[in-house]
Amino acid sequence: MKKFATLLLILICCNSAFANDPESKTFLVLFKTKELKEIKTTLKDIEEQFAGIFSTKYFAGNSELALLIEIPSDDFDKCFLGEFLVDLDNGQKIQLQQIAFRLYDLTENKVLHQQYQAMYEESLVAKKKAAKASKADSEQRGAPGH
Repeated sequence: MKKFATLLLILICCNSAFANDPESKTFLVLFKTKELKEIKTTLKDIEEQFAGIFSTKYFAGNSELALLIEIPSDDFDKCFLGEFLVDLDNGQKIQLQQIAFRLYDLTENKVLHQQYQAMYEESLVAKKKAAKASKADSEQRGAPGH
C-alpha cells in the first residue's frame, strides 16, 4: 500500500511539473484622442481599470493612443474583451468596443504571420528543387555521348 501511495504521489508531482500553462493572449486597443475627450475620460483612466485585473501598458505619444492588455487565459477573444464595461468620470458605464477605435488580437495575428512565413519558405524550397532539377536535366541532355 505504501508503494502505491508513493507511486501515486510521484505521478501527481510529475504531472503537475509537465502541465502546460494556458497561453496568454495580448490585445492592442487603439483610441482616438478626440473621442476620449468627447466622453471626458483619458487613456490612463481606462488603463487603470484593466490594470487591476490584467497586465497592461499604455502608450500616448504623437500617434494614436494605444493600450496593450495581456490576458492569461486563452478563452478570451477580441469580441469578449470589447464587451468589458469602462467606468466614465460622470458615473456612466460604456463598452470598450464603443470607445475604442480598433481592437486587435496580436496573438492571433502572430499565428497567421507564422503560417504565411512557413508557406513562403516552402515555396522557396520548391523553387530551389525545381531549379536544381532543370539544371541537372539540361546538363544531362548536353553531355556528349548520349
